[in-house]
Amino acid sequence: MRWTTSPALRWIALLLLCAAYLQGGLQKALDFPAAIAEMNHFGLAPAAPMAIAVIVLELGAAALILTGRLRWLGALALGLFTLMATFVALRFWEMPSGQARFMAANAFFEHLGLVGGFLLVAWQDLRERAHV
Repeated sequence: MRWTTSPALRWIALLLLCAAYLQGGLQKALDFPAAIAEMNHFGLAPAAPMAIAVIVLELGAAALILTGRLRWLGALALGLFTLMATFVALRFWEMPSGQARFMAANAFFEHLGLVGGFLLVAWQDLRERAHV
């Protein structure tokens, strides 16, 4: 088998795509007061239930992707979550010119790239299911 079609390489790629969500979900779960503070910082209320929902979404959707069980659903969930979070947290167009705006704009477009990656994962999974 060629290394480019290796299931292990595919799983590692999926793990890398999910890494920030696994780290974020675990960090929020281990430091719940900080998770609540983050929700408050972005004006999301009620903060505690929102933090719980984010933890469950980040860890649960990543688990779906990595296990292959309803991978398409996990990928669409993280894609939609990332898109929404990007528009909440990285509103670079509202910032004055300077380094902070530059960094926020870069992060905004990097997050759009993640959304595209998740859409590709969902598309591929649904395509594979249709051919089984």
